Amino acid sequence: MSDEQPKRRAQRGPMGEMGPVEKPKDLKGTWIKIIKFSKKHLPHVIVALVMAAIAAVLSVIAPGIVGDFADEIVKGIGGTVDMAIIFTFGITLIAIYAAGTILNFIQNWIMATVTAKVSKEMRKSLSCKINRLPFKYFNKTSYGDVLSRVTNDVDAVGQTLSQSVSQLFSAITAIVGFLIMMFYKNIELALVTVGASILGLLMMAVIMKKAQKYFVAQQKGLGEINGHVEETYTGHTIVKVYNGSRKTKKTFEEINTGLYDSAWKSQFFSGLIMPLMMFIGNFGYVAVCIIGAMLAYNGVITFGVIISFIMYSRFFTQNLSQVAQHIPSLQRAAASGERVFEFLEEKEMDDESHKVRALTNVKGDVEFRHVKFGYTPEKTIIKDFSAEIKAGQKIAIVGPTGAGKTTLVNLLMRFYELDGGMILIDGVPIDEVRRENVHEQFCMVLQDTWLFEGTIKENIIYSMEGVTDEEVVAACTIVGLDHYIQTLPNGYDTVLNDNANLSEGQKQLLTIARAVIKDAPLLILDEATSSVDTRTERLVQDAMNMVALGKTSFIIAHRLSTIKNADKILVMKDGDVIESGTHKELLAQRGFYAELYNSQFETA
Repeated sequence: MSDEQPKRRAQRGPMGEMGPVEKPKDLKGTWIKIIKFSKKHLPHVIVALVMAAIAAVLSVIAPGIVGDFADEIVKGIGGTVDMAIIFTFGITLIAIYAAGTILNFIQNWIMATVTAKVSKEMRKSLSCKINRLPFKYFNKTSYGDVLSRVTNDVDAVGQTLSQSVSQLFSAITAIVGFLIMMFYKNIELALVTVGASILGLLMMAVIMKKAQKYFVAQQKGLGEINGHVEETYTGHTIVKVYNGSRKTKKTFEEINTGLYDSAWKSQFFSGLIMPLMMFIGNFGYVAVCIIGAMLAYNGVITFGVIISFIMYSRFFTQNLSQVAQHIPSLQRAAASGERVFEFLEEKEMDDESHKVRALTNVKGDVEFRHVKFGYTPEKTIIKDFSAEIKAGQKIAIVGPTGAGKTTLVNLLMRFYELDGGMILIDGVPIDEVRRENVHEQFCMVLQDTWLFEGTIKENIIYSMEGVTDEEVVAACTIVGLDHYIQTLPNGYDTVLNDNANLSEGQKQLLTIARAVIKDAPLLILDEATSSVDTRTERLVQDAMNMVALGKTSFIIAHRLSTIKNADKILVMKDGDVIESGTHKELLAQRGFYAELYNSQFETA
């Protein structure tokens, strides 16, 4: 991408603060979006929640039976214990605990399965969304931030669905059940237990309200630090050459400090909850013992009721603690889900499924008609560009940095939409056909050689089907790379990775072979020889000349010596074509092109 485009930049304040800390997000609204996204799995989730609720109800019933168990034992003190009833109580308790364990096991298995599917579908939606977003979105967003949404944020939502939702539902069901049972058994003891718990809930609510904004800042900080690391290590060589390590480290420390601050505060506040709830639980436990003993002494309740209430108090507080424990997870998932859905709700490129017109049997005639464009409304780069290119012509586009050369090519390929005018291929306006159809007409060789980890053959064939081995060999022979590939131990099946010893020129020749395989009627060469030495440049130039035969070619070049044989040279400056003609004609005019050309051969 050229330097004419806006830079992607992480938004940071001084000393690593990631801008102003965002206000608490709409937890309810985000979870509604998550539920809607997962709606086809809701039947399975409902089954799991019903099982969790039944298991919770069984856990509520058990303390009452234990109390009756204790009363039966007390009755037998000094007399005869009815072992049949004792045995019945024991079998009943074992059955209840076993049933609860089985139900919890099944609901955990269901939720784990649903979570994996939802996470998979969410990543798939994000991947599809990336392909539908306009290029201008990535001009303002770092790639690392996008990656963080696909990985960290989706994982956070998935973990919450898997671990928190069913357990939270189970805990709430148990809390309601314990309340009913406690008030049924004894109002005084129930009020003691509930009073202590309400105090804990109020304190927890204050803490969670304070913590939410730090969870949001933490997820935002993760996106920023991923973006910084990705961009830094992509250009690691440049960082070293320009001694930018200190500055890069300083920037990293600033972001990392901001992330540490938000992560520490979010974890600190959420970490207060469990100790707080444990204290409240122990306080309630002691209160139940004291008041229960007084009531039993006065004959209001039996010893079994005290035993039941001790268990009720313990389990009631445990379930409240479980709710408190999972609320931070819900908050983190809400912050992550907001980032995921914010990305999914970004404005997409216009839907073109209704367009039936198509480019077929393209000859290669191209016309720019009063084209106007700017990356932002405030800054117009291409002001009023018009040109007519005949099929098979070789068109060179030259000019100083920022003149609009790469932008012009991006517009030709419909990577961006025009602000005015039109571009036609074989007389057909390209905005009247689908983008994919426009892209099919082009093969492209860029300055940056993009190769992925795979075999040489896979890199050359990339996304094209039905390509034979013979065609791959023929393409590499045309660009002069076949001999070298044949000398490799695995030939065309050699895997390209960090261990592959390919020069920049050889990598460039591979991308040219990829263009040969595609064999599209239009060819774009964007600074394709600027990163290689003079000898390799000649090899690459010869290969490109072979590829360009019979095609309409657009060549962007800073080395003007490489475009002497172009049929037409378009000289751009400040978004306008200021000169046009052949190399000889432009030199004869002694204008801007002649000045550019001669400046490259001046000696000190």
